[in-house]
Amino acid sequence: MKETTVPDNQIDQKTWKLLEKAVLANVDEQRRKRRWGIFFKILGFAYLISMLFFFSPFGGSKATTSTGAHTALIEVRGMIADQERASADNIVSALRAAFKDKNTKGIVLRINSPGGSPVQSGYIYDEIRRLRSLHPDTKVYAVITDLGASGAYYIASAADEIYADKSSLVGSIGVTAAGFGFVGAMDKLGIDRRLYTSGEHKAFLDPFQPQNAEETAFWKTVLNTTHRQFIDSVKQGRGDRLKDKEHPELFSGLIWSGEQALELGLVDALGNSSYVAREIIGHERLVDFTLEESPFDRFAKKFGASVAERLAIWAGFNGPQLR
Repeated sequence: MKETTVPDNQIDQKTWKLLEKAVLANVDEQRRKRRWGIFFKILGFAYLISMLFFFSPFGGSKATTSTGAHTALIEVRGMIADQERASADNIVSALRAAFKDKNTKGIVLRINSPGGSPVQSGYIYDEIRRLRSLHPDTKVYAVITDLGASGAYYIASAADEIYADKSSLVGSIGVTAAGFGFVGAMDKLGIDRRLYTSGEHKAFLDPFQPQNAEETAFWKTVLNTTHRQFIDSVKQGRGDRLKDKEHPELFSGLIWSGEQALELGLVDALGNSSYVAREIIGHERLVDFTLEESPFDRFAKKFGASVAERLAIWAGFNGPQLR
């Protein structure tokens, strides 16, 4: 038999081709695994989003449906401000839903708030009075728990009656606008402030410039005007029950206990929401119409939905507040 030999270079070429095929096959397998991994991650994320969409309350009322006569409950909790839980949009939407429900026999606004924006508070105040005029048989009762101060009391004064605990903190009918001045610090650090404006008083709230007596006086008129609007609304809401003639300090920004507030006419009686539902409205069953915050709203707030507001606070000014 005649033997044939294969040149070494041919063996090397075959070996390299086999190795090349094996490497390419391995790379293709890795790519396929990676693609499937990405696909399943996207699928899992889409599933999570769909579950949040279908099962989370996206700005909806807790009381989607109600059966039988009940007392509607709406929470006013925390700062009264845009994008907050106690924003005018949330409270007004809840109020409208409660009034619209044919089984609602009375409404309790359960308040625990230090106040906040005069605009948001005024919006809620006006809407309570408007809805009361449209539905005269459905009474609104404000119940102050721990705190019903400033803008929160502004809202409460629109109700038919106000209740509080003997130790609740009630009042603070005043306006504040706080800030900081960094002029001295800049002088010590040798920092030169360069600001360009097209209006004589455009930068009058700039914390990096010295206060101007004329501009300070002007700003005081703005705060006084807001305070007067606040006082007028409280007087309109409370009427003759408010003992402001004997106690002009009611509008000084002071705050009182619930027991003191009762003597001053700031509240009508002492009691909690269960007492009001049971003894005053006559329907002990409470149905919560408070609008819940969606997970996406909470996420947006946590990661900087209020960037402009935070920058303003950092700069040392936070605008007029009913606090």
